[in-house]
Amino acid sequence: MKFLLIMQINQQVMDTLTEEQRDLIQNGHGAFMKTIQESGEMIGTQALGDPSTSAVVRTRNGLPAVTDGPYLEAKEYMGGYYMVDCESRERAIELAGMIPDSQIEGLAIEVRPVMFTAGADM
Repeated sequence: MKFLLIMQINQQVMDTLTEEQRDLIQNGHGAFMKTIQESGEMIGTQALGDPSTSAVVRTRNGLPAVTDGPYLEAKEYMGGYYMVDCESRERAIELAGMIPDSQIEGLAIEVRPVMFTAGADM
């Protein structure tokens, strides 16, 4: 089963992290990636740019309307993700708990099943 492990970031929390917490996150991702690569569960991972660099497109009456920034004024945003292929939801939750961000108060990992995958074979 494929799952998206979505890193929910809160910039206010990130701004208050200690050096030790920053190191935990930086070094922990490398160790986590090594673990899921060795287990064969990793499909891919991406870090996303700051929401202030995004654009939101809404098409109304056939015309696109583009605005800068995130869709909602929210404290949390999707900072990146891991896509994994593992045996069960329980395993996906276990993997999410290994991501260092999950150990920081105010940050979280959302576990969401992938319902459809399109790839290079199309």
